[in-house]
Amino acid sequence: MKKIILNILLLPALFLAGFPAQAALRVFTCEPEWASLAEELGGDKLDIFSATRAQQDVHYIQARPSLIARLRRADLMICTGADLEIGWLPVLLRQSANPKVRPGQPGFFEASAYANMLEVPDSVDRAQGDVHPFGNPHIQLDPRNISSVAAELALRLQSLDPENGDYYSQRHADFERRWQEKISEWNERAKPLAGMGLIVYHRSWVYLVDWLGLREVGALEPKPGIPPSTGHLSSLLRQIENQDVALTVRSVYQSARATEWLSRRSGVPAVVLPHTVGATAGADDLFGLFDSLLDILLEHRQ
Repeated sequence: MKKIILNILLLPALFLAGFPAQAALRVFTCEPEWASLAEELGGDKLDIFSATRAQQDVHYIQARPSLIARLRRADLMICTGADLEIGWLPVLLRQSANPKVRPGQPGFFEASAYANMLEVPDSVDRAQGDVHPFGNPHIQLDPRNISSVAAELALRLQSLDPENGDYYSQRHADFERRWQEKISEWNERAKPLAGMGLIVYHRSWVYLVDWLGLREVGALEPKPGIPPSTGHLSSLLRQIENQDVALTVRSVYQSARATEWLSRRSGVPAVVLPHTVGATAGADDLFGLFDSLLDILLEHRQ
């Protein structure tokens, strides 16, 4: 994580310092999980920048001049895609005027293109809330998706920087070996979690629910992107009265008011789960992210 440079910490350095001399590629990532994956695959051959932090809602990011400047210099852009960044990334792409990272170019990489997408709607209506037409974009919460994305990203790095192709290939092979070992370990640890009922704040946990065989009992948002209302929370409280619900979960950037309101009245504990790298203590990289997720869920398994 030491090379994952968060924009908020380096704004002064942005204009005062160049990129490390040893870096072969400048990489702009939209989310911390892709910065962490790039670090795993590229090591010191990449100069990596993450446009967002775990404490920010990636749906709503301001297209600041500092981000435009970073994208203008990038050789490779790695974002989730599936319209997750629809509110700000198109502005960055247009304003940066960097031909290397335009859609369709080798420097444009959307992770969702290589994931098993869930909740792909047949049609989209604004009355449904902020529904993403290409499926639920929160793909990073299934480690099997991380593996698929890593394989494609390693190939992209080799294509963009063939001089270091063997280096990227070896790092990917090492990552994949360690990752598959951890998936086996996580699958074994997670067996007691099968069927565990959750109430979620936003429907951003569907990949975790699918992977671990959890149950999503309800959501605090009445529709995706619509804040919880008193009426909806009261309805949800009645809905869960006779159901086995272990936790109400939210991400670190979401308000605690609704989860705590429901917790006080229902007795269901409210917790923050790490949704990306850096979200909670221990989630310092992709391995730590899933270790921390399982630690918290197992601690509250009824």
